[in-house]
Amino acid sequence: MSKVIAGISMSLDGFVTGPNVTREHQLGDGGEVLHQWLHEPHPRDTELLAGMRDGVGSILMGRRSYDLAEGEGGWGDGGPAGQVPCFVLTHKPPAPETVRAPSVFTFVTGGIHSAVEQAKAAAGEKVTAVHGASAAQQCLAAGLLDEIMIHLAPVVLGSGTRLFEQPGGRFQLERLQVVESPNATHLLFRVIR
Repeated sequence: MSKVIAGISMSLDGFVTGPNVTREHQLGDGGEVLHQWLHEPHPRDTELLAGMRDGVGSILMGRRSYDLAEGEGGWGDGGPAGQVPCFVLTHKPPAPETVRAPSVFTFVTGGIHSAVEQAKAAAGEKVTAVHGASAAQQCLAAGLLDEIMIHLAPVVLGSGTRLFEQPGGRFQLERLQVVESPNATHLLFRVIR
C-alpha cells in the first residue's frame, strides 16, 4: 500500500517559508531561495526530482496551501502535480463552482485519518505526498507519516513558517538517504513507530 511521505524544502533554521506569506509571495519574504534547487537544478537535484514525480500517486495538503495557490493562474487546469488526485484538509469546502479542477481536488472534512485513508486509496502502490507544514505536522502527530524528505537549503531565514512548530510529541527518525548538491542537501528519514 501507499507510503505517506512529507517532502518539503527547509532552511537550516527550520523554516519552510519566510515571513509575510501571501498569494503573490507564497514562500514569504526571501523564501524563494528555498526552491533554488528546483529552479536552478544541479544534475543530482534533477535526478532526485524526476524520481519523486514519477512515484507520486496522490497529494495531501491543507486548505491554506490550496487557497494560496488556487488563485488567479494557480495550477492551471490541474493541481500541484497536474492531474494527480489531491486531497485538501478543511473544515469548510469551497463552493463547487469556484474549484478550478474539480476532477483533481477532493475536500476532506472528516479529519486527518479520513484524508490519509482516501489519499492512500487513490495512490494505490504509489506515494501519497504530503504538501505543507500543517498537513505534515498533523500526519506526524497522528502516527500516519512514514517518511520525511527534507530539501535542506544552505540559508538561515530567521523567521517564517516552521516545519516542526507543533510536531505533537517526540519522534525518532532513521536516516535512509542523503543526496548532496550545491543547492540543497536532500535528506530522507523513516519515522520509527
